[in-house]
Amino acid sequence: MVNLTYNSYMLHLEGLKVTEETMYPVFIILFFSYVIIMFTNVGIVVLISMEKSLHQPMYILSCNLPFNDIIGNSITFPRLLADILVPASERYITYSECVVQAFCTQMFGTTSHTILMIMAFDRYVAICNPLRYSIIMTNKMIIRLSVSAWGVAIVLVGILLGLTIRLSRCRSTILNPFCDNASLFKLSCESVFINNMYGLTFTIVLFISSIGSIALTYMKIAAECFISKNKAMNSKALKTCSTHLTVYLIMLISGSIIIILHRFPHYSDYRKVAALLFHIIPGSLNPIIYTLRNPTHRHVPVIR
Repeated sequence: MVNLTYNSYMLHLEGLKVTEETMYPVFIILFFSYVIIMFTNVGIVVLISMEKSLHQPMYILSCNLPFNDIIGNSITFPRLLADILVPASERYITYSECVVQAFCTQMFGTTSHTILMIMAFDRYVAICNPLRYSIIMTNKMIIRLSVSAWGVAIVLVGILLGLTIRLSRCRSTILNPFCDNASLFKLSCESVFINNMYGLTFTIVLFISSIGSIALTYMKIAAECFISKNKAMNSKALKTCSTHLTVYLIMLISGSIIIILHRFPHYSDYRKVAALLFHIIPGSLNPIIYTLRNPTHRHVPVIR
């Protein structure tokens, strides 16, 4: 159907397709998922902030992950929950609000990669250079790593959204549960070749950087553990690394599914579910994984 409204300030958000019978069960499931995500992640940030024994580089860097989950889910879930209780024909969002939501959504996915990359570096230093760990991982280094993780994401996502904002719009329906960059530039009837090229380059560079750096890091850690004769140290080191690797694989797989499904419009309902799971699964499991796998609240002394 042809949309005669150009550059409309109000957009129609398709959201989740729910019936009157499933509306409240879906709302309750998503509401409790949001509560669990916020409670566990806020709890980890507060615990690390208040517990002096956790004021170590590993845990300070790990705070970036729950902080990212808190921001990413706070932007999307409240609006999503409100829309479930509203008829599909009345789900409207302003263009400005949609751009902010898209920026935060893209930041959530991008920083998940960059944060896990700097956490991999921390584990590499702790295991492969234990005697120099305290010299390398200073407060200044922790700040630099954290700023770089967020800074790189802000620049990359800023350019991504900047290329989308410049486009005029001939459509006004967001075919997603919430706004993201792909949904926004699909509103345009102009050529989106530059957007597609930058988006593809952005994705490839991000994935190659994170997969490559983490793979290289773990190859060096595995080599160090293989050479070492200390079985107790190797066991504890591998347990510490398995935590990080598990979180990374969960994030990578769930994120990749969304990117793939965006290329197949006829699977839009599956893409919507995948988009929700990308927020729910990592946000819910990350705190549990780190809590279960790091019960002693120690890192550097164990590696040494």
